[in-house]
Amino acid sequence: MSKVSYYTAEGLKKLRGELDQLRDVERPKASQAIAEARDKGDLSENAEYDAAKEAQGLLEMRISKLEEIVAGARLIDESQLDTSKVLVHSTVKLKNTANGMEMSYMLVAQSEADLKSGKISVDSPIGKGLLGKKVGEIAAIQVPNGVMNFEVLAISRT
Repeated sequence: MSKVSYYTAEGLKKLRGELDQLRDVERPKASQAIAEARDKGDLSENAEYDAAKEAQGLLEMRISKLEEIVAGARLIDESQLDTSKVLVHSTVKLKNTANGMEMSYMLVAQSEADLKSGKISVDSPIGKGLLGKKVGEIAAIQVPNGVMNFEVLAISRT
């Protein structure tokens, strides 16, 4: 059974683009590499053939995984989302209550997560801890280091 994940139009387009690239470009390359290695003779002693088959297997696994993700993907109409609480695709401004440091994160599907651009997965400990919180509430989040408390300062859709 596939897991449902919610994506922005940009995130879903990127996912489908990667899947198309693997199917239409990489799969034929892998088949060609196997054919070339097979033409070189005895398959029982052909390391190039074994490597090409291994690469094809990994490629097929990745294609299968992406097909499963795309099948369970749902596009979010962000205009219909409630801005009073933290949901998927919320941009949340937080304050660490221990040191007063403020930060902003956007909660996204796992495959869209990119900490450098401020996007964290809703499946991460912080993402899970923030879901459903409202402005002014404290989210106590269990991290490997112990418990961190974050105050939700603002919620927006951007």
